[in-house]
Amino acid sequence: MTLPLPVVWLDGRLLPLAEAKISPLDRGFLFGDGVYEVLPIYRGRAYRLDAHLERLDRSLRGIGMDPVLDRAGWIAVFSQLVQANGGGDQLLYVQVTRGVEPERNHVPQPGTRPTVFACVAPLPMPGAEVLERGTRAVTAADLRWGRCDLKTIALIGNVLARSQAATAGASEAILLRDGWLTEGSASSAHIVVSGELVTPPQSQRILPGTTRGAIFEIAERAGIAHRERPVSESELRGADEIILASAGGGIRAVTMLDGTPISDGLPGPIFRLLYDGFLATRLEFSTTLPA
Repeated sequence: MTLPLPVVWLDGRLLPLAEAKISPLDRGFLFGDGVYEVLPIYRGRAYRLDAHLERLDRSLRGIGMDPVLDRAGWIAVFSQLVQANGGGDQLLYVQVTRGVEPERNHVPQPGTRPTVFACVAPLPMPGAEVLERGTRAVTAADLRWGRCDLKTIALIGNVLARSQAATAGASEAILLRDGWLTEGSASSAHIVVSGELVTPPQSQRILPGTTRGAIFEIAERAGIAHRERPVSESELRGADEIILASAGGGIRAVTMLDGTPISDGLPGPIFRLLYDGFLATRLEFSTTLPA
């Protein structure tokens, strides 16, 4: 995310970011004990809202927490936060931790009130250079924990992989586990082989990406053959196209992997179709937040 906008939501109320305070005994701070979501806001409309809320609740249940708000409750929070920061295009981050307890204890104590925090930032959009020339990525070993299908705030594995990419002058690290593609450090990863879009199948090693789901719908509409199956490292390196998707970054073409061009080193035709479809369906796939 870019720098947060000045008004945030914390535990039931809007307040200036500079005044938002969380206890150092919060289990999110001490243990990384919490989950989060990120969703784009286009013209005041929340992109794939239901998919994001379903994943948030699934992640909470996955760490043994109950959902903290229903759909209407979240819409009210998001609407107030977006409007308080001027509306329009924004990127919304929401985090729920297990809350503050009186002592540091690995075992969660019953009855602890969750901490709910949300903020927004200006929505980052890929520049003309990225759209025309694509982006660089590196490969990295997938050393994350065994439940990557839960969107938890304990992201040190992702942080180290993304830092490796940044050191190499790349924008993303594409993760490999035992010789097989999983995903990017902060994105879903797809390849194109002979005109077919191929995506690793959903498992506990892969986050069920909401933009990943949008890509499947866009591909269907555009008549692009697509399927889920395991993708080997050699297939990744020999792919005709590599495409990344995420809520914050949208859809991007990788044109250089570990310093080697992908195909002719330019975004390919499947990426172009998917990106055009993404732009055309952003509002259709979004839910209006009440003013």
